[in-house]
Amino acid sequence: MPQKKIAQNDISKLVEAEMIDTFDEELEMELDDSRLEKLLGDLAETDEDAHVGLGRGVYFRELFRLQTELIKLQDWIVEKELKVVVLFEGRDAAGKGGSIKRITQRLNPRVCRVAALPAPSDREKTQWYFQRYVPHLPAAGELVLFDRSWYNRAGVERVMGFTSEDDVEEFFRSVPEFETMLVRSGIILIKYWFSISDDQQNLRFEMRNRDPMKQWKLSPMDLEARRRWEDYTKAKEEMLARTHIPEARWWIVEGDDKKRARLNCITHLLSQIPYEEIPRDEVVLPPREHSPDYNRKEIPADLYVPNKW
Repeated sequence: MPQKKIAQNDISKLVEAEMIDTFDEELEMELDDSRLEKLLGDLAETDEDAHVGLGRGVYFRELFRLQTELIKLQDWIVEKELKVVVLFEGRDAAGKGGSIKRITQRLNPRVCRVAALPAPSDREKTQWYFQRYVPHLPAAGELVLFDRSWYNRAGVERVMGFTSEDDVEEFFRSVPEFETMLVRSGIILIKYWFSISDDQQNLRFEMRNRDPMKQWKLSPMDLEARRRWEDYTKAKEEMLARTHIPEARWWIVEGDDKKRARLNCITHLLSQIPYEEIPRDEVVLPPREHSPDYNRKEIPADLYVPNKW
């Protein structure tokens, strides 16, 4: 069966449709965020900050501009064979995941990857504490984003009683040496703590609780963490005080406004690594070869996904 050729005057329409589809991927995530607030009804109205935020047009324009810059940074990391590690820490529902999604959304997954480790196995519990994180560190030309990191020991493990105070103290002694060693080896290490207020976290947990598509995010561990808010605050304060070192300092992202938090975090990340745009060679698509004696075989109809839409 001969293939149909696309008319030249239809190509621009197809390109436009493809661009709109790309933007819609971002819009889907934003609608997902705003949909949760509507589910709260009157509860959201009681929070005076619930509807205060960036205008949609400003937000999207800046986000797409920053994502374009992230692509330039990605090319620079590859060209200069940099090794970059970015840690994302913070309370549950503080906005870490949303920021990570916007950073990685348009980047090459072979260059930029996310490390989100599960709870340690029985075997890993017997290893040197940092051992299970080391395999996820970048090689030359890679950017790794840790969605929670070795700082679990100073946070959830400590507060929930999953580790001893002796182990926590050893962590505080070791982590400055560990991170200094990483930096000395040539790794660029950037650490973000996403801060969220008590009221705002409660609001976002209520959103998740009322939304069937988000309830899976509200685990028993989250509920217990909510109850132990003050314990987490004390643990966070000591963690920041004892691990804020010249070689690998902390940066705090105000997370109550998710859109501003994303833009601020990406803007700051771009400022931490001086980069330049890498010129790209012009790409010219080669003409496809046609064999006059080739006839495309008919594909059985039952191999196709049914066209429901």
